[in-house]
Amino acid sequence: MSTEKNEIMTTEASTYLTEPINLNDLFAEEFDGLRPSFERIKIPAGGGISFEVPGDDPDSPDTVKEFTAVILHHHPVNSYFKDKFNGANNPPECASIDGKIGVIRETGECRDCKSCPMGQFGSGENNSKACKEKRCLYLLREGEILPIIMTLPTGSLSEFTKYVTRLVAKGKHANTVVTRFSLKKAQNSTGIAYSQATFSVARNLTSAEKQAIASMSAQVRAMARTVDIEDVADEPAVPVDPKTGEVAEPLK
Repeated sequence: MSTEKNEIMTTEASTYLTEPINLNDLFAEEFDGLRPSFERIKIPAGGGISFEVPGDDPDSPDTVKEFTAVILHHHPVNSYFKDKFNGANNPPECASIDGKIGVIRETGECRDCKSCPMGQFGSGENNSKACKEKRCLYLLREGEILPIIMTLPTGSLSEFTKYVTRLVAKGKHANTVVTRFSLKKAQNSTGIAYSQATFSVARNLTSAEKQAIASMSAQVRAMARTVDIEDVADEPAVPVDPKTGEVAEPLK
């Protein structure tokens, strides 16, 4: 069977996008007067190997050991919490939606992340950085037309960097493949266990999917500039691993 026929069959069987979706029109029609926000996938701590993903019941998220999605867009985010987590859902004292310019919450002052004292090794516990570097991923799951957010903690950035490097080396972009996400238990030099995300290619997108996904990626890239930092910056819980930014106990 020819490659063309294979691709057609894959497209017909696929429930990823096969035609462009205009998110602005969709939001204008369905969210008029509302404040839409993207749902989130959460990574556990303490070496847990199951993701917390939104399900049919908003009050009872599902847990899965792996899932697949297309990475529409990804960018760095930084967040600095002055105090240790006390159970309250407090926003960060300073945060950056692009990993370059941070905004201090109380004053609105902008600060260069690269030269900020809180972004230097030694500013946090055990010679770590007080401001944690993370990465925000906008994902599209199979059968859905709205992106979902997953914020990668510091301890997963190396694995993500390796994955993107492998894709680029083969002339591919993250939004041209279906990515399989899973978790493994890792341990830092002090013996603290944490959950580390891993990534692999599930399959390449078809030509029709690539065209529709490229359109949505462009829209999400523009929207990402206006997303509230509180929607993508997780507050750390205690105890926090100084090197990975991970909490040392699993989600309850």
